[in-house]
Amino acid sequence: MSTAKLFEPLTLPRGPAMKNRFMLAPLTNLQSHPDGRLSDDEYRWLTMRAEGGFGLTMTCAAHVQARGQGFPGQLGVFGDEHLEGLTRLASGIKAHGSVASLQLHHAGNRSPKDLVGDIVCPSDDPETGARALTLKEVEGLRDDFIAAAKRAERAGFDGVEVHGAHGYIVLQFLSPEINKRDDRYGGSLENRARLLFEIIDGIRATCRPDFQIGVRLSPERFGVQLAEIREVASEVLRQGKIDFLDMSLWDYAKEPVEEEFKGRSLMSYFTELPRGGVRLGAAGKIMSAADAMKVIDAGCDYVLIGRGAILRHDFPEQIRRNADYTSPALPVSVEHLRQEGLGPAFITYMQGWKGFVSEA
Repeated sequence: MSTAKLFEPLTLPRGPAMKNRFMLAPLTNLQSHPDGRLSDDEYRWLTMRAEGGFGLTMTCAAHVQARGQGFPGQLGVFGDEHLEGLTRLASGIKAHGSVASLQLHHAGNRSPKDLVGDIVCPSDDPETGARALTLKEVEGLRDDFIAAAKRAERAGFDGVEVHGAHGYIVLQFLSPEINKRDDRYGGSLENRARLLFEIIDGIRATCRPDFQIGVRLSPERFGVQLAEIREVASEVLRQGKIDFLDMSLWDYAKEPVEEEFKGRSLMSYFTELPRGGVRLGAAGKIMSAADAMKVIDAGCDYVLIGRGAILRHDFPEQIRRNADYTSPALPVSVEHLRQEGLGPAFITYMQGWKGFVSEA
């Protein structure tokens, strides 16, 4: 099998090209300081992946409001106190020839109460205790996403990715099950998608012309419907204001869960969309050279590597040297993860993943 396609450079509509087709997926790692400032452990984890050959290195989800925190030890981008660490991180990633991107995030009703106190959501949510955002607060949320992108630009990042996946606040607005608003941010799909499109427009208007914007979407779970997410993806691609669309699919080879869409891969519903110059990638159980090539051959422009990059910081380099490369078998030892640049907090987190880390 030839893996040559994976190592072809990939230009984006704006900003620097990726030197290959490997993007580090944004990965929760719990390693930053309680106030959102960058830690040495998180710096090491990310810069090791840049050094390991990723064409674009994405940070974990960084929260754009203090009350948008989704997990302990989360990287912050909601205040200028974060600039020093973010500047160091952007510089460290780019020093290894990797494009540096910061993911923008707000957890919404997935914020733990012990971390944020006041949990917010598009609509009142008795199950989580979240309250509905006022219209003014929705506008403030939009503006804080845009301000966070500007902060990332000041720190030296090449671009940002808007987290619109995995049941966090942007996807909560998209979900007809969760979003019961009756103002301009609720009701029709156009209204429920308004927040996402206003964030994109605001970043594009506020940051320099060559600043990259990516969007992450997931088309299943969390009360969303494949047909609607496909429509949102289609419109994002059609408008051409972003540079890359990142589809988080859980498993790149899976079929949709919705009965009427079965019989073909979930990924195919997005690779068939006209995309102009916008680049399309997919994430989900890409653990080997063969997996990565299947995603490219199916029509994606790049691959996002998550667990494979936890197991080997140099996943791209491993494939460059060995076209038959596959990730180490699970479970792996704590020492293996330590050697791959995971700090104590990240290792403890991974020990909570069933079957990932061997017991001492």
